[in-house]
Amino acid sequence: MTFSLFEGPGDEPSRFVGFAGNRVDRQAENRSETALADAMADPRLAVLILRGGRLCLKMNGAAPACRLTLDEAKELGARLDHAVLLGMDANGPLLAAPGSLEPEDLPDGLKAIDLRSLNSQGLLESEDLGAVGQGASLLAWNGNCRFCGKCGGRTEAKIGGYKRVCPECGTQHFPRTDPVVIMLTVTRERCLMGRSPHFAPGVFSTLAGFVEPGETIEDAVRRETFEESGVRIGRVAYHASQPWPFPHSLMIGCFGEALNEDLTPDFTELEACRWFDRAEVAAMLAGTHPDGLIVPPRAAIASHLIRAWLDDD
Repeated sequence: MTFSLFEGPGDEPSRFVGFAGNRVDRQAENRSETALADAMADPRLAVLILRGGRLCLKMNGAAPACRLTLDEAKELGARLDHAVLLGMDANGPLLAAPGSLEPEDLPDGLKAIDLRSLNSQGLLESEDLGAVGQGASLLAWNGNCRFCGKCGGRTEAKIGGYKRVCPECGTQHFPRTDPVVIMLTVTRERCLMGRSPHFAPGVFSTLAGFVEPGETIEDAVRRETFEESGVRIGRVAYHASQPWPFPHSLMIGCFGEALNEDLTPDFTELEACRWFDRAEVAAMLAGTHPDGLIVPPRAAIASHLIRAWLDDD
């Protein structure tokens, strides 16, 4: 269940989760005040258009395409004055920009699909999905940081959207990432899963929660698990991470060693919480559980944690 630096497979587990396939060269050390304008002057430029948690896709080919030309983006009313620069890939510079059209107003051949569906249904190549996640997170942060948290003045985007500056007080603001622990609590033969009221029917998953200020990842795993289930955690082992653009989180996947198996679930957070043995988990993965119970899709890091535990017998 752990990754060895010098032994085992060459790809770490994080490579196989949704939104983690981004191969854009962010060129973080080379961002300048002209970087966005330079990219928009490049004839190779491609633009991603996002609005309301949905991505604009061209549906005319064999597979959906998310990259639009600058002219196509202008025709669709993309708000290019609020665009952010993702970086460069093999085809040239890549931007993300907010859209101005509602899904029902898009022309024929275009469709707006929500990011969760893109992830769970595998509608895009992993490289494109990763870039979409980057763009969605960066646009969300810029949209939520239009005013200075120190003096209330209106901020201005700089260096392609990776910094906002307040002209009133000079404060600089930088994109945020919210760390979230997502953990599978385990014994040698059983794992603990819960069910949130907003889950699809039959789905059980790992527990999760935000890391608080001044808290280690390990202590966040212990605290959240105890708060939600009443189970105390001993050892904690990191497994993988997943960028999660809802709006700008990083899911930190861990295993936690259960020190007790009696449960006192927090039913304000969960509608169910229980232990599952290996045979039950195998049936859930195979879609043959007698009660119709299942786990999240493969694109979710929770699914990778569950599968890794089941394989580690």
